[in-house]
Amino acid sequence: MTIPRRIFLAALGAASVLPLLVRRTLAAYPERPIHLIVPFAAGGNADIVGRITGDLISKTLNQPVVVENRGGAGGVVGAEFVAHATPDGYTLLVGSNGPLTVNPFVHADLGYDPLKDFVAVSLTSYVPHALIMSSKVQAKNMTELIAQSKTTPLTVATSGIGSATHMTLERLKAATGANITHVPYRGGGALMPDLMSGTVDGAMTEFSTALPLHQAQQAHIVAIAAAHRSKLAPDIPTFDESGVKGFTAQSYIGVVAPAKTPAEIVDKLQTAIAQGLSPGSPAAERLIGLGSEVASVEQMTSKGFAEFIRADYENMREAAKLAGITPQ
Repeated sequence: MTIPRRIFLAALGAASVLPLLVRRTLAAYPERPIHLIVPFAAGGNADIVGRITGDLISKTLNQPVVVENRGGAGGVVGAEFVAHATPDGYTLLVGSNGPLTVNPFVHADLGYDPLKDFVAVSLTSYVPHALIMSSKVQAKNMTELIAQSKTTPLTVATSGIGSATHMTLERLKAATGANITHVPYRGGGALMPDLMSGTVDGAMTEFSTALPLHQAQQAHIVAIAAAHRSKLAPDIPTFDESGVKGFTAQSYIGVVAPAKTPAEIVDKLQTAIAQGLSPGSPAAERLIGLGSEVASVEQMTSKGFAEFIRADYENMREAAKLAGITPQ
């Protein structure tokens, strides 16, 4: 079949114009409000950090960022919604441990693959996990705690089976041999009254949650799972300093987009976040004041955050094995 010359030339012209239209569209991004999905209820750490991040993106890119809470199933509902959204940069996810690196080892049918269905935009911050003990527990450091557990088994609470803090506790038990019984609760806030009363001996929780109790002397933090001591509480040692070499764990918050989102759009979003969280900026200082650690310059890049996610994914795989958790 012979294609008429005029049709051929028209098609050729359209083909040459298409790349220009695509580049023009990318250059104009964003032209309408961006929707930032928080896969949890309002008021939690992901919601707070997500709103701070959304404000940074909005101010830099001069478009409103609408933060939407789509909670359910430990972050599955919101993450699945974003995974199947149009990859045009207008629907983003506040990504954290649950949706990205814990749920694959807890839920059998996620409806999305966290390593394939998202592209990392930027890590914003993370909150180290901390082991805090009731005032009734005499052990004040890891050496004493391990020794005490061998004579009297200790109960340590987390925010639930398969939660990020549960995974951290299982890794700690394996690394130290401490005789600890896990007590799961429905959320970090629910366990605090029992910790203060001594109903449970301790809790593995976010440092930001544990710090007020430590400062008020209602309980005491034994160690934090960070690479260095916190400026907010320099008296508290890290697990590494306490003899558990290289032991770190955290609840992290970042932004991801649907896979196949154009690299130019990812770069624009990443730059907006990184600029807004530069050292000494109001947003960075606010996160630090909340007990978070601001991500490094490398972790704020798409490549750096992707590597961070993969490393945590493998840590969670091992922790799930230690805990005997299989996807249900």
